[in-house]
Amino acid sequence: MLGSMYRILHVGFGPLGQKIVGDVYTRRLGEVVALVDTSPELVGRRLRDSVPQAKTDIPITASLDEALVSGRYDVAVVTTSSDLRKCMDVFRSLLAAGLPVVSTCEELIFPWLRHAALAQELDSVARRTGGRIIGTGVNPGAMMDTIPVFVTAVCTKVSSVEVHRIQDASPRRVPFQKKIGAGLDDAQFAQGVKDGWLRHVGLGESLHFVAHYLGLPFDEWGETIEPVKATTRLQCGLGTIEPGRAAGVRQVAIGKRAGKPVITMVFQAAIGQTDPVPQDRVIITGEPSIDVVFTGGVHGDIATSAMTLNAIPSLLAAPPGLHTSATVPLLHIARGG
Repeated sequence: MLGSMYRILHVGFGPLGQKIVGDVYTRRLGEVVALVDTSPELVGRRLRDSVPQAKTDIPITASLDEALVSGRYDVAVVTTSSDLRKCMDVFRSLLAAGLPVVSTCEELIFPWLRHAALAQELDSVARRTGGRIIGTGVNPGAMMDTIPVFVTAVCTKVSSVEVHRIQDASPRRVPFQKKIGAGLDDAQFAQGVKDGWLRHVGLGESLHFVAHYLGLPFDEWGETIEPVKATTRLQCGLGTIEPGRAAGVRQVAIGKRAGKPVITMVFQAAIGQTDPVPQDRVIITGEPSIDVVFTGGVHGDIATSAMTLNAIPSLLAAPPGLHTSATVPLLHIARGG
């Protein structure tokens, strides 16, 4: 649909939320008519404090219930947590109001992997109220799942899939640099992995998304995670990284059938990443075999915002329920009014 203008309820106004809201106005896609965030540092601030191009200067409120009562919306955008369980109360409220919901929650990309019961609940509520919900983003959501599945449309046979996402994290936002462990020593890195906050969330979801939609089952799968070490002194948004400390993370997920890899996902993001060179790559072994390379890689923050907003028209065109990028009309760039 060309020239659409959406009335948006936005939940979550951290760095990613601010980027997406800014793009709503830069791309002339609509108007953010309510903005919700529970952070004490943000509540009461005005939209234009962070997004000068906004047409209205609404305050940030901590109450989603008040926002639902006081406004009419075409869609809700949620950019709060990677953990589906932490998002569920917000999703329940939005779907109970019959709203379409687009979220960057990584586990929502393919929630049946870790949260089958919650996925069933979301689907049931959405179907009952006429709501719709989808998880999207750059990764997971595009580079390691949607795109690998899409490119097989030209194949008559697929026997294995390999996906590599290699990123220079230097231009990424600070929360992302922190999430990949930039600047940590070995003990701190290991503790971050143990505590569960240091990892790329969604690699398993991407693996199972591809397996499900391509019909490539495996009988075992697992993930490994290790630091990418700095060999020279580096600078990032978190400060100086000394040689020997972590510049980032390398995470690999492999699904095997009869001991042989069927789907391989390699995620590596580090400050000053040069070897291997930054790129996104999809290797399909099949008929025909395909090797697709995005030279330099796709910028994560730009693409996450783009996928989130570009998903809106596709979700609105889909029937009520819980969706993935494979169950809504083909995502493409949305044109503003």
